[in-house]
Amino acid sequence: MAYRYIVSPLLTLLGFSTFTIAEVKTRTIEYLVDGVTCEGYFAWDDAVTAPRPGILVLHEWKGLEDYARDRTEALARLGYVAFAADMYGKDIRPKTREEAMTESGRLRNDRALVRRRANASLELLKSKSSVDSSRLAAIGYCFGGMCALELARSGAELKGVVSFHGSLDTPDLVSAGQVKAKLLVLHGAADPAVPPDKVRAFESEMTAAGVDWQLVSYGGAVHAFTNPNAGNNPSTGAAYDPKAAARSWKAMQTFFDELFSGR
Repeated sequence: MAYRYIVSPLLTLLGFSTFTIAEVKTRTIEYLVDGVTCEGYFAWDDAVTAPRPGILVLHEWKGLEDYARDRTEALARLGYVAFAADMYGKDIRPKTREEAMTESGRLRNDRALVRRRANASLELLKSKSSVDSSRLAAIGYCFGGMCALELARSGAELKGVVSFHGSLDTPDLVSAGQVKAKLLVLHGAADPAVPPDKVRAFESEMTAAGVDWQLVSYGGAVHAFTNPNAGNNPSTGAAYDPKAAARSWKAMQTFFDELFSGR
């Protein structure tokens, strides 16, 4: 484990104003959803003893792999307890594009299942003594962005939800008062998977339901813009954009500072 000297805004809010030796710890944990064994990934900073906000991380279409674990650890370094959910089930980790399409498509076509698995994962995070259960949020990437928004649409007790280059459509439009979370959507303006008509439909849905939402559109960014493993060729429709990645991560941090400071 690596030791780091950190002082984050969150730790200051919690009363830690001096330098602290931080060690991010991780562990996997199995849990059941509808009889299916899932295997998630926890990360936390053991230098913090007070209960702190919990962040649920929802993975991309290839399942709970290195990128989702990396983002979970990054959140822990910011002072949160983070839990990467397993939306597919233990050992289901697609290796090819075709396998990923099959697994993600199965859940895209069953939004009730998405909501059950995401909510079960949230309940597991919420149950940890290190987590302040009144201060919860969720983030998701690509397929996971869709899952995070479905979790919000389910009426989950969350302070906020962040979607990074996620799908925005749903077969079950929300009604007024249904979404309790504030929403931050971080979108690639040139994403062919989420064209302008899908963006407009999402905006109309959330506005009609009275949701507190915001959408940031990054010019020139395509799908998967936060992931270095997405390559560097935007013409394929998915590519890493370091500027959009950095800006979106900072936007998430500002959003969380607002959520958890009570402003």
